[in-house]
Amino acid sequence: MMLFRRVLVPYDFSPDADRALRIALALAREERGQVTVLHAIPRLSRIVGVPPGVFPPAVLSAALPAEQRRRLEARVARALRGRKTPPVACRVIVDDPLTAILDAARRSTAIVMGTLGLTGLSHIVIGSVAEKVVRHAGVPVLTIRAGARPGLRRVVRRRRSR
Repeated sequence: MMLFRRVLVPYDFSPDADRALRIALALAREERGQVTVLHAIPRLSRIVGVPPGVFPPAVLSAALPAEQRRRLEARVARALRGRKTPPVACRVIVDDPLTAILDAARRSTAIVMGTLGLTGLSHIVIGSVAEKVVRHAGVPVLTIRAGARPGLRRVVRRRRSR
């Protein structure tokens, strides 16, 4: 089985997510794979830190997922511009990001995602979706650290020479 045939890219509109998307596109292109870019909109109670069940679930604007999908498609189109690229599907759902990523991972062969690379107290307080994905995903996860130089050309060249 080829590792990068069905690549999932969790996307949060950060520069790290942009970098992860570019790397995922290059890796999938090498294996004639496909990429799914997933943006999960957390429910409002999760955003403000209110425990589930304390208040009735907040109703998100019906327009928000469509608006975020247009925004996601525009960002993905920018990453695709001028490149020979694999097929890409964009998905926007309203759900807990970790739950959404793990569910989508069941239909993927690998996950490529950005991470803030937090350590110490900030990591403990904020937590890390990327770390939880690495721990619980049933497929390999490639994390792209904030500020890291991707070295993508070396990775792709090594894969070609095999």
